[in-house]
Amino acid sequence: MEKLKTPFVPNFLIGIAGGLQYKSFKRAAKQPRKRQEQTLREILDFAKDSVYGKEHHFAEILEAKDDTELYSRYQQNVKPNEYEDLRPLIERHKNGEPDVLFPGKPALYATTSGTTKEPKWIPITQRYLGDIYGKMNLAWLYTMIRNRRKVFAGKLVSIVGKAVEGYAPDGTVCGSISGFAQKKCPQWMKDLSPYPFTVYEIEDYTARYYAIMRFGIEHNTTLIITANPSTIVEMQNNVNEYFDQYVEDIENGTINAAMDIPEHIRESFKPYMKPNPERAAELRALKAKYGTVLPKHYWPDFQLLTTWKCGNTKVYLDKFKDSFPKHTFHQEFSYYATECRFGLVIDDTVNTVLCPHMHYFEFVAEEDMEKPDDEKRFWQLYELEEGKRYITYVTTFAGLYRYNMNDLVEVGPRYWDTPSIHLIQKVNGIVTMTGEKLHERQFIEAARQAEQEMQMPLKFFIGFADLDLSAYRFYWEFADQGTTQEQAERFTARVDALLKDYNQEYKSKRDSLRVKDPVTHRLQRDSFEQFKAQCIAEGARDGQFKLNLLLQDEKRHAKFKKLVKE
Repeated sequence: MEKLKTPFVPNFLIGIAGGLQYKSFKRAAKQPRKRQEQTLREILDFAKDSVYGKEHHFAEILEAKDDTELYSRYQQNVKPNEYEDLRPLIERHKNGEPDVLFPGKPALYATTSGTTKEPKWIPITQRYLGDIYGKMNLAWLYTMIRNRRKVFAGKLVSIVGKAVEGYAPDGTVCGSISGFAQKKCPQWMKDLSPYPFTVYEIEDYTARYYAIMRFGIEHNTTLIITANPSTIVEMQNNVNEYFDQYVEDIENGTINAAMDIPEHIRESFKPYMKPNPERAAELRALKAKYGTVLPKHYWPDFQLLTTWKCGNTKVYLDKFKDSFPKHTFHQEFSYYATECRFGLVIDDTVNTVLCPHMHYFEFVAEEDMEKPDDEKRFWQLYELEEGKRYITYVTTFAGLYRYNMNDLVEVGPRYWDTPSIHLIQKVNGIVTMTGEKLHERQFIEAARQAEQEMQMPLKFFIGFADLDLSAYRFYWEFADQGTTQEQAERFTARVDALLKDYNQEYKSKRDSLRVKDPVTHRLQRDSFEQFKAQCIAEGARDGQFKLNLLLQDEKRHAKFKKLVKE
């Protein structure tokens, strides 16, 4: 394998462009109150002549004399929004109408799962792409250089979605914003990749992982970028399963003919492949020496891994914690959603320092989140208290106004005067193991539809996320207690298929094997009543007893495990 060289070009270019954006971020972090006022004024001014801006009196709000009056006017004129509140306006954009939520039309849409069968279509403006997302990406790359100077000395393996997944009715592209950004990145950045962008167009996930890692392990890879740590587990498993075939492909300059890779994509791989018997011999020697070959063996110079480290991801982190070289810097991916890229992680913690000059933020304390909107107190960024938990609301240059992210975050230390935060979990009936964001409402609807289709009435049902298994466990109490395990499993299979139809991200995670096949359990008669009686006996109040039907709660899960039919 080639020796690690000083990465002059990427370090120079990122050092200049990314360094400027990092300095801008640092200046903003020193005065969050001032920059939040400026940012909100800029967003309102940007959108004041849109339909939404006129209806909500953005021009009048801008007449406020100071930040206190500005925030007060904004809160009085614009109520907090869920996606479903904005969906009708987004639909107007999708059908070609300009100037609805913001001036002009979206540059693209990023899709994510919604609270119903219908996915969310998040509009992305050109201003957001250039002035926000692009500049934050540069600052982010700069943080990598700060943490590991040789991070760009080798090849870069990144996992992004397809840039083009479909089109809105008016022809506007729909796809992954990360995929879109990578497709548009400069040539010197593309040269860091060991494979062409077409690899992300492979539909079969086993084949996609195979292609990525076939090129990845041939080279001296020094950086992996992927949000979900579960992806690292799947990539590592792929290498272990197909190692001998990898070596053969590298030796011959080929790619496995048995993999489901379209011919035009295979053609795009040819400039990246040539016989490499020397590297093949190195890999065979590693297999002979270690048996199970890990990234620390085939990438001894590896520098930096960036994934989520917050929330429920620890179970996946544990599966590869000893797989990479000891000097590897594992950087938190940051608090990042389709709707908004919130800030930067600047050290080895999980804390994201919010960018007060990019978006406008509001927060509701955890203890107040169940209150009606008109009774909630909305906290400003600079008012947050370290150690406390809040729900995040965001206003962006892409048509989201006082938008409820439904994220519970915890406040960490300040960077200068700006608080850092990290994600604890999704709230309001959302469960996620690998980013699938499965909604309780989707699960209920799927179960009810399966009931009707299969004529298998349910008396009670509940689902739990099993992090250790990377799968959902579905518990069914059928009205007919004579229902067999085989019949119950067919019912589960139908629910699973419906959930894939309802939730695009669940389908993606299931197809890519990051979420395994759901596990079926039949419940005893009157399971809910037994569970409720036990909870009341332990001190729960009968009149206030509530039970979500989709949970990530090991304490409650343990109770239902005891109610399974033998």
